[in-house]
Amino acid sequence: MSRAVQCQSCLPWGSWARLCLAGSRGTRSVSVCAAAVPGELGSAGFGAAPCDTPSSCRGCVRYQGGSQESSAQPGSSRPGQSQLRNVASSGAIKKHQKSLSAWFSHQPNEERQFGPSFSLDAVHVDPVIRESSLEEILKPSPDLTIQNQLQQPRRKVISLHSLFDVDACGRPVKNVVLYGTVGTGKSTLIKKMVVDWCHGRLPRFELVIPFSCEDLSHSQAHVSLRRLVTKKYQHLRDVVPALEASNLRVLFILNGLERLNLDFRLAGTELCCDPNEPVPPSAVVVNLLRKYLLPEASIIVTTRPSAVRRIPGKYVGRYAEICGFSDTNLQKLYFQMRLSQPGCSGEESQDRSSAEQENLVEMLSRNLERHNQITAACFLPSYCWLVCTTLHFLYFTRTVPPSQTLTGIYTSFLRLNFSGEVLDSTDPTHISMMKYVAKTVGKLAYEGVMSRKTCFSEEDLQQCFEVEMKTESELNLLEVFRSDAFRFFLSPCVQPGKEHTFVFTIPAMQEYLAALYVVLGEKKTLAQRVGKELSEVIGKVSEDVAVVVNIISKVLPLRFLPVLFNLLKIFPRYFSRVSGKDRDTIAHTMAEELFKEEDYYNDDVLDQINSSILGVEGPMRHPDEAPDDEVFELFPIFMGGILSRRNRAILEQLGCSIKNLAAFEIAKAMKKTVIRKGRRGLPPSELMDYLFFLHEFQNERFTAEAVRSLRAVNLSSVKMTPLKCSVLASVISTTCHEVEELNLTSCNLDSGSLRTLFPVLLRCKALHLQLNSLGSDACREIRDLLLHDKCVVSSLRLANNPVGEQGARYLAEALAGNRSLSRLSLLHTALGDAGAEAIAQRLAENRHLQELNLGYNSLTDAAALRVVEVAKRHEALDKVHLYFNDISEDGKRALDSLRMDRDGVRALVFLTAGTDVSDYWSHILSVVQRNLPFWDRERVRQHLALLLQDLESSRSQTANPWRKAKFLRVESEVKKMLGELQDGSL
Repeated sequence: MSRAVQCQSCLPWGSWARLCLAGSRGTRSVSVCAAAVPGELGSAGFGAAPCDTPSSCRGCVRYQGGSQESSAQPGSSRPGQSQLRNVASSGAIKKHQKSLSAWFSHQPNEERQFGPSFSLDAVHVDPVIRESSLEEILKPSPDLTIQNQLQQPRRKVISLHSLFDVDACGRPVKNVVLYGTVGTGKSTLIKKMVVDWCHGRLPRFELVIPFSCEDLSHSQAHVSLRRLVTKKYQHLRDVVPALEASNLRVLFILNGLERLNLDFRLAGTELCCDPNEPVPPSAVVVNLLRKYLLPEASIIVTTRPSAVRRIPGKYVGRYAEICGFSDTNLQKLYFQMRLSQPGCSGEESQDRSSAEQENLVEMLSRNLERHNQITAACFLPSYCWLVCTTLHFLYFTRTVPPSQTLTGIYTSFLRLNFSGEVLDSTDPTHISMMKYVAKTVGKLAYEGVMSRKTCFSEEDLQQCFEVEMKTESELNLLEVFRSDAFRFFLSPCVQPGKEHTFVFTIPAMQEYLAALYVVLGEKKTLAQRVGKELSEVIGKVSEDVAVVVNIISKVLPLRFLPVLFNLLKIFPRYFSRVSGKDRDTIAHTMAEELFKEEDYYNDDVLDQINSSILGVEGPMRHPDEAPDDEVFELFPIFMGGILSRRNRAILEQLGCSIKNLAAFEIAKAMKKTVIRKGRRGLPPSELMDYLFFLHEFQNERFTAEAVRSLRAVNLSSVKMTPLKCSVLASVISTTCHEVEELNLTSCNLDSGSLRTLFPVLLRCKALHLQLNSLGSDACREIRDLLLHDKCVVSSLRLANNPVGEQGARYLAEALAGNRSLSRLSLLHTALGDAGAEAIAQRLAENRHLQELNLGYNSLTDAAALRVVEVAKRHEALDKVHLYFNDISEDGKRALDSLRMDRDGVRALVFLTAGTDVSDYWSHILSVVQRNLPFWDRERVRQHLALLLQDLESSRSQTANPWRKAKFLRVESEVKKMLGELQDGSL
């Protein structure tokens, strides 16, 4: 949470922007939490302080917001009401509403950066809020067991607008405490409440005044309530005097009470009923809650569970807890509203984008219905935001600027939830929440990654969290963490047979926190920890002691003392040099994890993330079936991403400092290892992971050196989504070197993919684009590529793509003007006679093509002969592939009569060449065998039968025994292929 909301016209950004505008405790609008149980994770450490007045009896006669003390306050009067009406009519409150609405309409950088921004009303789903009680909050903390996690009290559900309704006994409610764990959307809920009031949807109150307790905690100067309001909202200066003298229905919002240290004892905070009297900001809050100051005002307080007890129960009229999306239908509604918004899919055609969005929502809904771990995770609205943001990144990212990385999404997600958060404001260490998480939860995550484990028992948790508990302060911090943030990171496992274990709420968060734990240098041996502490102590005192000793040595003959202390000063420098080896260890860990051979043939990490969110289509795994080995390929990628400058800057805001020198030394240490291993022939999916690592690392010099070592890039069979194409283009574009070979066979490319990859394709000598469903639109992009003056493509394979006649015309145009292409394969591209004729017409304008493959294109004699006639006059073209076309015996004889020495071109049509076997028979059969899975098997069978007849006929016409033997050998290969085709084994 952040500072108080201020007038937009007079205050700088940074106060409530981090709280309300960033939607920092949850998603942009949904405010729910994961199955919260009041007091579940501990109640020690924050008992209510002694009160200044006797406590009232509990139950229905409990003190409800302080109405008993109202008699001591000045009563309202009709002149005051008249004054109020005059003020209201002057437009001050309307101006306040307009200012607040404009202020709260701003969206955080994360919203604009990782997807389209939406108004709060557009994607808001009402949260589940349940009425609670102090008795439930003060219950003893249960153990960390699954049973206690899942047992939910069935309390009364209450809406946001009903929080100030009378209680069960008919008593008015003035003070409401709304609490929830980190990530439940408290700030978003308050933001929605303010926006509703600004738009007239909260008529109960005539004036709403929001304050941030973080802002109040930073101010030590005494200030009156009147000055506090007018300082934040200058346009209310005419309204504030009427607050005390009228019945104005005013609501004060105090967001983030855990930031304030309140003392309700009379000895600690004196009584104050004068809005003009300067007192400490905490005293203003205390007296407002006591109802000693403005007793008729209503107050809503938001806080984390650990701080609920800072307000004595007699001053609270109602406790309410945000309890989460208990129904998957609420989750589906949120995802449907968020992912179906116009503009979510970028600038694609409306029909296509709409269909893709609907398909995405449908797949996500089916996965939620399976009650997978994602269903449990989406109890937290912040994780709903993370899911939508990740899906937008995976599906709708057309370009990837440096700010858009997967690590950046997770780092920004943590900033939204933990920016400025101190674990316990009453603890003198003031350790940041994120730093504590990195040290404790990060350790658990790292040990799980190293042991390839995602499920953790209670013993595992106790070992990581409690093994180093030495002081009362450390134990109190643990209790606060368990109460406020434990369920943000860990939740009960829903997998059958593992109900008694915990898993990370979002699987990738385990790898992120493990990476953060390592990069922060928290992974240390006992000797390293002791050495660091000793080095810091000696470094602090040695200089001062050395000065004193030097002075004494001038009076006393103690010349050996300065020498001794100079030797002591060497220790910090020596330890600093030794500790530098930690950077080598981090670099070695990153390199080893990045190139683990057992992970070589898994899906690439982006597909793994997609499957974890949308699930895997097909039958569900049987509970007794042995699970697959856990894969942690994101771990090294997150390590690299965390070292990027932008992510280090965000982590600095979270209290996790990574120095520039440390990042430089880690990059330097891992450069040789990573680049050396990257040169090895990596499988396509692993190579994609390597390229994604380089993108996440965001170190242009390092990436350029790594890319220069990649002469051949084989990504065949990797599903090249727009994001992956953007990553490939971004990484390869860090250098200007030529790529010897780029293999994008069967990668689901389309014309948009080719546009994204255009700068990369220009620099590729051999380009493989087979099996990609590239039609005429894609051929237009290829034409532009081949006609570009910087194009170096010498070999282009477009086999098994629906190029068609129109695509052939684009390619023919490209051939006429291209100067680099020497080999072009259009095997099985549905050209037909018209397509072949289009190519033949422009082929004469080309001067560099040496080989043209037009096989399996349904060409007849006329088209085949027309191409060959043009080829005969071509100064460089010497080989034309025409096999598996509809060529008659007459056409075959005409083509057989071609002679290389006479006609300058060779036509590959059949397995025979007159009365001899063709020199290219093995090549033709290997092409057939390689492409058989993608061809019409019946047509292939017919063509093979014709080839066999031709072989037998030619064999009968020769008397040469050597040639007969060659014919028999080729015939046996064709018969074998026909037999396997008939049996279905081929």
